[in-house]
Amino acid sequence: PRSEKMSTIVKRGLYTLIFILVVVGVGFLNQVSIMTWLASKGSIKFISTIAEPILPTQQVDWASAEPGTGSNSEELPNIIIILADDLGWNDISFYGGGLGDGAVQTPNIDRIAAEGVHFSNGYAGNATCAPSRAALLTGRYPTRYGFEFTPAPASLMSLVATFDSHREQLHPGYFLEENLSDFPPFEDQGVPTTEILLPEILASKDYHSILLGKWHLGESEGYTPNDRGFDEFLGFLAGGAMFAEYDDPAMIKSIQEFDGIDQFLWPNLTFAVRYNKEQRFKPDEYMTDYLSHQAVRAIEANKDRPFFMYLSYNAPHTPLHAMKSDYDSLSMIESHTERVYGAMMLSLDRGIGKVIDAVEAAGISDNTLIIFSSDNGGADYVGLPNLNAPYRGWKMTFFEGGTHVPFFMRWPNRIEAGTEYQRPVTHIDIFSTIAAAANVNVPTDREIDGVDLLPFVTGERSEDPHEAIFWRTGTYRAVRSGDWKLQLSDPDETPFLYNLADDPTEQNNLAITSPMELKRLKNMIQEGMSNWQPPLRPPLLKAPNYPDKHLNEPLDNEDTPVYWYN
Repeated sequence: PRSEKMSTIVKRGLYTLIFILVVVGVGFLNQVSIMTWLASKGSIKFISTIAEPILPTQQVDWASAEPGTGSNSEELPNIIIILADDLGWNDISFYGGGLGDGAVQTPNIDRIAAEGVHFSNGYAGNATCAPSRAALLTGRYPTRYGFEFTPAPASLMSLVATFDSHREQLHPGYFLEENLSDFPPFEDQGVPTTEILLPEILASKDYHSILLGKWHLGESEGYTPNDRGFDEFLGFLAGGAMFAEYDDPAMIKSIQEFDGIDQFLWPNLTFAVRYNKEQRFKPDEYMTDYLSHQAVRAIEANKDRPFFMYLSYNAPHTPLHAMKSDYDSLSMIESHTERVYGAMMLSLDRGIGKVIDAVEAAGISDNTLIIFSSDNGGADYVGLPNLNAPYRGWKMTFFEGGTHVPFFMRWPNRIEAGTEYQRPVTHIDIFSTIAAAANVNVPTDREIDGVDLLPFVTGERSEDPHEAIFWRTGTYRAVRSGDWKLQLSDPDETPFLYNLADDPTEQNNLAITSPMELKRLKNMIQEGMSNWQPPLRPPLLKAPNYPDKHLNEPLDNEDTPVYWYN
């Protein structure tokens, strides 16, 4: 903890020093443009590496239970959540999709669904990663407690807002510079410590909780995984990491020159992980494979006691970086970008297969609950057209493409193989489902929005799990109630109303022809969000997102955006 505090102090001191030096030299620039310029040149990576050098590969010695010492007298299930990052509906082959017109198959991910239940109307907790992850770990709408926006440095959002795109912008994006004075440092943008996370309630049953991979829910002291209930953490605190060294000859890249986010990530992310609160070090292999292999080792170490593993991959999020061996196996895919992306999916699926195999080899498969999902839909900034097919929209929108995600559970002791559940469910339900499986109570001093899904899966309950499911970011809001879904976006609460039973791909806006439904759902949004807290921090970015075009496609006058805030 002391070294972590010193690292933070050094980082802030270096930022301040660079700022002073630049201001003295180029006093006509303002702070935002300076920091944005520095970020585009990789200053964040440079400063963080000076503040905390990255060590060579280190051996991770997972805490283990001796046979018999961690006996599971209550037959508590082991629990594994596997979460992909920005994975689109069409990135997997279970529903007949797969990249490269099906060339990239995902048999191991598909296996979780085939041997358990697939929620064909499963929804992410939000349309961006950090709020969605917070929903999963707290069982509550993150917007209920103010965790509304994805943590990001101001320089990134300024770069995204001012990025000089090659396509003509029909609707402007805005950098809300007036909010800078109330904007906290990136590392302090965490889930409030008043919230209770899943590993904290599992501790009452002596679960050993492990997080591998991406955190993105706070970096300051008190906000890290080890401060929030995880016994062991191996990964990165920020929202992303490099998959390999930039110049590794065994890897291949696809750089999205049209995307401000990509232009920020390549120079600023590091190829590094940390174990608990120790110093960062380099993995000894491609990041996705590394996390998978370490998950296998952790399962072996914990097979003699109940454990909770949150395997939080950063794939297939940008920057697009893949193993050349996987890339070479996809020569049938013509698009270089799609081929790199497909190679990333091969590594992800292969790793998940190793995790399933490790559970079976440990003899704990029947009593292990495995949950697979994605934090949100595929992103427009990848520059590929069919990531979320057949659904419309992208990450950062509340169209189905942004929130309708693969959502599978496998638990041979409780869930019949080949089950499909069709009514809407969401990531907030994972918290309550796991609590019930582990026979622990959910907190009673706050409103828990999720429900235990197991009685619905097994047919013990027949009603809809939710009267309504909500999403919000800034003034952009949405609700699904039954088969109806409404989005309200700037400017002037532009309504997008669809009957998903008749129109699951949201092509026919019924806002004019169905005024009673429009009024009902507007009232539901107003009432359902009435007791939600204001955002913990103000937004800095108001950006247009076009549901029918990815970021590398030209726009025309028919393209209408929704506005995403962050």
